[in-house]
Amino acid sequence: MTPELIALCMFGLLLTGLFMGHPLAFVLGGTAVLGALIAGKPMVLGIVINRIFGEVLENFVLIAIPLFILMARFLSDSGVTDRMFEALRLLLSNVRGGLALAVVFISILLAATTGIVGASITVMGVMALRPMLQYGYSPTLTTGVIAASGCLGIIIPPSIMLILMASYSPLSVGELFAGAMIPGVLLGLLYAVWVVIVAIFDPKSAPAVQPDEKISRGALLRMLAFEAVPPLILILGILGSLLAGIATATEASAIGAALALLIVILRGRFTLKNFYSAMLETGRTSAMILFIVVGATAFTGVFNITGGLRATQEIIRNFDMAPWLLIATMLLIVFILGAFLDWTGIVLLSFPIFLPIIQEMPDVSLLWFVVLVALVLQTSFLTPPFGYALFYLRAIAPKEVRTSDIIKGVLPFIGIIIAMCVAVALLPQLVLWLPDTLYSK
Repeated sequence: MTPELIALCMFGLLLTGLFMGHPLAFVLGGTAVLGALIAGKPMVLGIVINRIFGEVLENFVLIAIPLFILMARFLSDSGVTDRMFEALRLLLSNVRGGLALAVVFISILLAATTGIVGASITVMGVMALRPMLQYGYSPTLTTGVIAASGCLGIIIPPSIMLILMASYSPLSVGELFAGAMIPGVLLGLLYAVWVVIVAIFDPKSAPAVQPDEKISRGALLRMLAFEAVPPLILILGILGSLLAGIATATEASAIGAALALLIVILRGRFTLKNFYSAMLETGRTSAMILFIVVGATAFTGVFNITGGLRATQEIIRNFDMAPWLLIATMLLIVFILGAFLDWTGIVLLSFPIFLPIIQEMPDVSLLWFVVLVALVLQTSFLTPPFGYALFYLRAIAPKEVRTSDIIKGVLPFIGIIIAMCVAVALLPQLVLWLPDTLYSK
């Protein structure tokens, strides 16, 4: 069987398994086994097992994933986010769209301290969804801003996705964090600009509200400043130590987990029950991610050894496109895959095919391309039918909020993400300036 047919069969089996509703990790692993048998090379599986032990289980960068997940859970238990949102909600209550702006700003801070989309959306949904609806905000703006802002955790460092991307590319975690910092924050600020635009042209969708609580503005500012100290210390401890070259990604994640635990203890929120629950949740989430990594390593290993990877790359090279058009095609493929796969599977399946081709382009920065992919992957949480953010919100939204409201609500933010991708494509220094400043010799 030719490599082209092997590639076609393996991708066909992969899509079949996914549309049958099976978990991605097992679909990837099962496709690897069937692909080796179809190719008539069952001995390949022995090589793949060695690769899993060598590339996954001995990859120390991946240790940062469970540590950052644990840090996020500790921060959630500390109650810092709840108090900050309450202060910001009261401070911006008289401003049109103030509650939505509070959601965006707190989500940016959450993204810089957790890096976990599910946690960010759930926390903001529980805190902000019902109050915004009660104060007269439209269901579409309410759900859209919570879903989109909650997804900033995969682009603003410290991001679990960026750690996984670094481990499967020649880039360091520090370079990728530095490259994604400015585009990620700018994307969050563009969400805030959109809220302001909606508030100006459709005031009924984002009204100013008068809260029942009577607290002076000075007291609110003091409260906000006090509650902002722990997250800022956490951000400084993680990103400061990493970007300054003092710590590796794994060491920085350990610093973050230790600081988050210290915050929980100092705020009097530490209990053995919560600690045990945090450990269990960290174990479950980490196992889910690493199972997918193992399955994808098996899939790409068989795909590579049987010639499917080389054949796919040759097909792409033979398109004879201009480099910018080829890059746009790759990003379009990532966007389409985002409607059906989660970011883990997309990164692990696309990087072995795309990155070698990008590295052959003399005037194209690999860091710039990877950050562009990370930006596009923001949409994987928002695009139906399998956008995880849509499901997270559906689970916590009241019955009067329709699923169609959630989908309509995220559409403008998908457009903003695409606009941000275009801006980064036209202005590569948005990605490259900070890494060049920090790491250039």
